[in-house]
Amino acid sequence: MVDWLCLLVCSVALMNNQVFAIKNVSTTILESAVARGAVCLDGSPPAYYYQEGFGNGFNNWIVNIEGGGWCNSTYDCIDRSKKYYGSSRQIGNQTFTGLFDDDIAFNPDFYNWHKVFIHYCDGSSFMSDVKKVDPKTNLTFRGARIYNVMMEEILAKGMRNAHKAMLVGASSGGLMTILHCDKFRALLPNTCIVKCFSDSGFFIHGKDHPGIDIREKIFANVIATHKLANALPKTCTSKMNPSLCLFPENLVEDIKTPLFILESAYDGYQIRATLIPAVGGLYEWNNCLVNLTVCNATQLAILKDFRGAFIETLMKLDNSSSRGMYVHNCARHGHIHARDGWTCSSVMGNVIANKTIGEAVGDWYFDRTSFHEIYTQNDMPRNCTSPLSVQSFNKVCLAALHHT
Repeated sequence: MVDWLCLLVCSVALMNNQVFAIKNVSTTILESAVARGAVCLDGSPPAYYYQEGFGNGFNNWIVNIEGGGWCNSTYDCIDRSKKYYGSSRQIGNQTFTGLFDDDIAFNPDFYNWHKVFIHYCDGSSFMSDVKKVDPKTNLTFRGARIYNVMMEEILAKGMRNAHKAMLVGASSGGLMTILHCDKFRALLPNTCIVKCFSDSGFFIHGKDHPGIDIREKIFANVIATHKLANALPKTCTSKMNPSLCLFPENLVEDIKTPLFILESAYDGYQIRATLIPAVGGLYEWNNCLVNLTVCNATQLAILKDFRGAFIETLMKLDNSSSRGMYVHNCARHGHIHARDGWTCSSVMGNVIANKTIGEAVGDWYFDRTSFHEIYTQNDMPRNCTSPLSVQSFNKVCLAALHHT
């Protein structure tokens, strides 16, 4: 692991006057979508953010589907419709960093690609399409229409001529990437390389482990609330109850497009939302989750059991040569929207097979080498999120990149 103190002192001394800007990208509201009924939960038009590519990346595209969970009841969706993830009325500029950096130092493989960030405002993983609007709630469940009009918009901007393209998403956006991956590929029949990248979107079923009832209930309620049973992949629903067809383990093996899975075996969201409520509750666990070094032996055993279930689930997947995988022990959820979860993951000690996350994904995407690694040197959870200010971390990171 990089010596933080040495790097910080040296980098501050050498680069004290250097500024590492992170782009703030303005919103584009797609007003034309309203006439087609492609609207957010509250009826507002969908929105996206776009940064134009340049140089030798001008013919390449990254399309990011925003994460943000789901609403799984009418009451929950009404509440969501009044907030950021259910409307376009409250959104502002979006920060582009990590995988979306346009700085070659921090993002050497993808810095000059076109980048599109699709705002998530329907609560159904862009899968719902309910024609009637209940006058009692005025909720519109039209996620599938939003996805379709957004793809048409991006294709018209130039993606139909892409040489390379990648659909990506983090958290529930990672699950959306899995759900829409082959459909995305079908939009680009003449594109040389089309791949998909799911970051923290592999929500495990964990059938024989604590929290199973919670995990099943979340997805069953999402499917029921948004009437998704007939919208889910038939390759899954033909084999099992549709309520199980939002779990990626039941979807991934049927995806034909190359897919990269980036995960923490100690996924922060899944532990907080589905494990902890089943084994004591957040009050009892708060200190442990905030500071892993104070977890007691019982808590560590429960966390390690979750890690075991996660890895067991991934190991059961067929060994596809086109699938990439990077699974680590850092307790976090989401990577690609931060430099400490991308090219600079080495600063936090998050390196597998001598590669940072950014290097592993880049090697896989460009077929430089395959990458299918699960960290097994030990089974202890670790904190790999930077406590430094953005500017200080950027200096440390750049020093580390120069050192290597």
